[in-house]
Amino acid sequence: MRVHVVHAHPVETSYNRALFDAVVGELTDNGHEVDALNLYDEQFDAVLSREERLNYHEVPGNLTPAIKPYVDRLRAADAIVFVHPVWNYGYPAILKGYFDRIFLPGVSFVMEGGGDRGRLVPNLTNIRKAVFITTYGGNRWRTMLMGDPPRRIARRWGWATFRGRMPPKYLALYDMNNCTPEQLTGFIQTVRSEIGKF
Repeated sequence: MRVHVVHAHPVETSYNRALFDAVVGELTDNGHEVDALNLYDEQFDAVLSREERLNYHEVPGNLTPAIKPYVDRLRAADAIVFVHPVWNYGYPAILKGYFDRIFLPGVSFVMEGGGDRGRLVPNLTNIRKAVFITTYGGNRWRTMLMGDPPRRIARRWGWATFRGRMPPKYLALYDMNNCTPEQLTGFIQTVRSEIGKF
């Protein structure tokens, strides 16, 4: 299976990077073809430009030379894994920008009837499995009070986008700054176990 692993954390010594490395290592050890995309290392530009927004619905003209390589990688994947922290109860800006710029009409969805009207139809039929792996500074209780937006988006938007039989798997470590070394190691093992099921 060809698995696209998308990572969004700027610090190479972070725990989140260790999770990314664990995912890539587990997939590789199990014989999968891994396409690892570290958004910070690639200096991905998260800003949707004026020109991109104006041409957003112009399929296939919305695929600029800057965007097309990322779209090609997405279209070549059989599965996708996102590894990222949750900051301020949301996705890191670079990951949100990736979604905004790459998950375009004609790529992640098509509009029946054309243009910007009609019924939205999911289009990433090549991706059969999606997983989100994340860490939170906030504890589970406080995050629940806020509605846990990243979890809800991943499970609902992710299910609508990737159209798997089940919603994307969401593996989250809450209150990570107060976790013991054993808890941190344990979560990495949980991630490895889940990724080992691919």
